[in-house]
Order: sequence, then C-alpha cells, then structure tokens
Amino acid sequence: MKLNPKQIERAMKRMGIQADHIEAEEVIIKTPDKEIVISNPQVAKVNMMGQDTWQITGEVEEKPRQPFSEEDIDTVANKTGASREEVTEALQATHGDLAQAILKLREKKK
Repeated sequence: MKLNPKQIERAMKRMGIQADHIEAEEVIIKTPDKEIVISNPQVAKVNMMGQDTWQITGEVEEKPRQPFSEEDIDTVANKTGASREEVTEALQATHGDLAQAILKLREKKK
C-alpha cells in the first residue's frame, strides 16, 4: 500500500501535528566532550500540541571537542612564551582553564 504524501499531511493536520521542513547545510550538536556533525541533513520541525520537536537525518560524524579555541592558545602563548604544543597540552590538562594553564606553564619554567 503506497501512502500519498498529501493524505499523510492532511491526516497529521487533523491530529494537530504540523511539520515544517527546514533547509539546512549542516547540523552540529555540541556535547561537553564531542561534536556530532550531521552533513547533508534533512531537517523537520514538528509541532504537536504546542510542543516543538526536531527530526534530523543525514551523514553523521563524531569529533572529539576541545574545550578551548585558537584564540585561547594564542592568549596563553603570549602570556607565557610557551610553544603552541606546550600550551595545547596545558590547556588539555586544565580542561580549557586559561588561568590554570598560564600558572602551570609559568611554574614549569621555574
């Protein structure tokens, strides 16, 4: 039995369900320890009885997330004179805490 998309849409409306398709190029979900990147997504915003939910399908890739940015690396390097590699290690060890990374690197130089 083949379902007609128009009939499905009418049935959903009768049940109080409204779906809007969203044109998206990429969807990124950030968690404390990783980023979930969904490429070529098909995204639908579904409203059912006043509650919005999102349905997303596509090509999924998971990447570890760094708790610090390139700007953070530059800031710590400028304050300590440490190499990029040393700064990155210090920021990873301090979970992105700039002040702690600076103190750690200054302590190391003593």
